[in-house]
Amino acid sequence: MLPSEIERLVKEAEKARDTAIVPYSRFRVGAALITIDGKTYAGCNIENISLMLSFCAERAALIKALTEGEKRFRAMAVVSGDGRYCFPCGSCRQMLAEFAPGLDIYLASPKGIKKFSVSELLPHRFQK
Repeated sequence: MLPSEIERLVKEAEKARDTAIVPYSRFRVGAALITIDGKTYAGCNIENISLMLSFCAERAALIKALTEGEKRFRAMAVVSGDGRYCFPCGSCRQMLAEFAPGLDIYLASPKGIKKFSVSELLPHRFQK
């Protein structure tokens, strides 16, 4: 991806982060996913008092895209509200490995942007 495309994707993730519903942790996360065709889907984390029912930003963006019929993805940007790099959790990594195995993941913070592949983040995923 071009640097300008990455910056645009990060901005979409930042906008999504601002809509996070996090009354318990106050830890805001936003993610934006871009398809091969250039369509963007964004998601934020949503907490529930029963923490097991909470939902991550990465899965929110992915599920939005999947429910719209998307199956081919280029990249995802993930940002948090605390200024640190926010790595996807194990559940998100597994979902991304299954539905977007060739995805580039850009983690952004005030320190810069780091790029990872799904296989770097989850080298030993569950497989059929």
